[in-house]
Amino acid sequence: MTQPLNVISLAQKFALIGDHWNPRVVGELGDQYVKLAKFAGEFMWHHHEKEDELFLVVRGQMRMGLRDPDEREVIVGEGEILIVPRGVEHRPAAVGEEAWILMLEPKTTLNTGAERNERTREGLAWI
Repeated sequence: MTQPLNVISLAQKFALIGDHWNPRVVGELGDQYVKLAKFAGEFMWHHHEKEDELFLVVRGQMRMGLRDPDEREVIVGEGEILIVPRGVEHRPAAVGEEAWILMLEPKTTLNTGAERNERTREGLAWI
């Protein structure tokens, strides 16, 4: 679904999101979706076999657990991005009460990666 050529207000779009860990689509760029989500607490460990993910923190802070060769956690602050390469197991979490995150991901990316469970969101809504 291609959206008309308009300026997208992140503040207005985030105001429409009243839950956590439920990404919404706000645009598309080739085979990528631009998604917004609010994070609270921790998500689950997961990985994406074929997709890289870009996380941009719009508000708050995000902690990302990474099971890469160093097995570590990184903190990503407002205005900072983190790119998680395909195949790297990771676990996002909000630092503090809530974090607002913009994600750039291939359209095929499921939020729970290679697993499907109660936290999986398919057929994402456009806002």
